[in-house]
Amino acid sequence: MSYERVLYTEPGSTWWPLLWGPAFAAVGAGLEALTGPVHTVPWLVVGIVLFGVASLWVNARRKVYRVELTPSRLTQGRETIDTESITKVTDVGAAPGARILGGGWTAPRKTIEVPVRLGDGTVALAWARDGEALKDALTRLVEKEAEEEAEEE
Repeated sequence: MSYERVLYTEPGSTWWPLLWGPAFAAVGAGLEALTGPVHTVPWLVVGIVLFGVASLWVNARRKVYRVELTPSRLTQGRETIDTESITKVTDVGAAPGARILGGGWTAPRKTIEVPVRLGDGTVALAWARDGEALKDALTRLVEKEAEEEAEEE
């Protein structure tokens, strides 16, 4: 299995929210200790249940909101496209109703849309929290491919 160099990445979520549930249970047990006996088993159950719910939430966010750009592919959430299908990044206007990459109806909240022109002439909207960084990485990649094709001719 060969690994490609990653040009841009956003994981979708970090793993630290998994600590919210156990921290809440520890604070609850600590406050209970100030007023009398601690009910250890219920607090352990609360911590474990909240940890489980948070792990489902984090795992879903890491799948749905992930952005990764390599020289051969762009992954946006659950969708992956070949970077060869991207023909232009700069000066691309986003038409109303343009397809959102990643399979959603709209770009995720707190993300910036990056319009890209695809090989079939359609415009699609890529997205990232740091839209400028994604646009810069895509521009460098697409311009590099265009220069290589021009040199071959």
